[in-house]
Amino acid sequence: MKVHEYQAKEIFAKYGLPVTPGKVVKHLSEVEDALQQFPNGPWVVKAQIHAGGRGKAGGVKLAKSEGELRQKASDILGMTLVSPQTGPQGKLVKKVFITPAVDYKKELYASVVLDRQRRCPVILASAEGGTEIEELAATKPQAIQKVYVHPLEGLHAYQARQLHVSLGLPQDKINQGAALFQKLVRLFMDLDLSLLEVNPLVVLDNGDLHCLDAKVAFEDNGLARHKDYVPLRDPDEEDARELQAAEHGLSYISLDGNIGCLVNGAGLAMATADAIQHFGGSPANFLDVGGSATARAVTQAFKIILSDARVRAILVNIFGGIMKFDVIAQGIIDAAKEVGLALPLVVRLEGTNVEKGRELLSKSDLKYRFASSMDEAAKTAVEAAK
Repeated sequence: MKVHEYQAKEIFAKYGLPVTPGKVVKHLSEVEDALQQFPNGPWVVKAQIHAGGRGKAGGVKLAKSEGELRQKASDILGMTLVSPQTGPQGKLVKKVFITPAVDYKKELYASVVLDRQRRCPVILASAEGGTEIEELAATKPQAIQKVYVHPLEGLHAYQARQLHVSLGLPQDKINQGAALFQKLVRLFMDLDLSLLEVNPLVVLDNGDLHCLDAKVAFEDNGLARHKDYVPLRDPDEEDARELQAAEHGLSYISLDGNIGCLVNGAGLAMATADAIQHFGGSPANFLDVGGSATARAVTQAFKIILSDARVRAILVNIFGGIMKFDVIAQGIIDAAKEVGLALPLVVRLEGTNVEKGRELLSKSDLKYRFASSMDEAAKTAVEAAK
């Protein structure tokens, strides 16, 4: 679960991290409230969307006068912002964050992510940070430093001080810098985040570090431990089908193809997508109904798949152990009746009670194509979608 910059900064502030306060503006009339709260310019107007690259895409503007502030806010509110992270369709800007501009003398980069190979958090930091960090990572990876964090003990003080020194920061500010890096790691670990990023992390004129930007993404599997933060979710920034799937305990990710996939198990779902690609097709989604789905869950899964107007065929690929196929078959039949299924349906079932499941399907009025292998299923679905 991603949150907006202004929300991330509120979380940063709770951990004592230095951030610039600001005012969220959803309507132009609210710009006046921002001026009352922050009467002295210049100001920065920042688009609030769940994507990076906002500055280069025109979503971050400096305003030096009140009139210019109103104009910049008007320009950004309602614009469709297109950046490398939004895709060509872009994202509609429904709110902006107005903050006082900050004078600084240097930009750095810092983030905390999970190193899955080492099974621990890692700090990524660079003295050459800023908006071009992706390009830096590709062309000059040695400029990005890595500090591996003990998963139980967190970032040790000596590691934080070493990082401060290695970034070329002022020696007399080592305590402030080390404390900042430790707080970033503590925040990441306390809240079970999947990503924490400060880009840019800036050096102020007095040598102190300051979080000019803030990005936070919660690991969905950890949200049950942090229910206070769930209301920060912005439905406008997420795929409606993904939200609907989550409400029914389904794992769904929207893709760009035209073959709807209903599969149990993440590994099998990815293999199914690969098979579809292999035979010249393109999956419309990743949808994992889990290992113990009910007939009702299967019905909901069909509804979600069919809500995508691009879908031209549906492939059901189920391999069951705990899951019983008579339950899955009944779910498929119920779903087809409830939604009035008219698209080609390809079914591949293997596992517990598979014969009962096939018998139920054969006795129903449902029109479907049965496949005995994953390759046959994928190939049939690709042909049907054409």
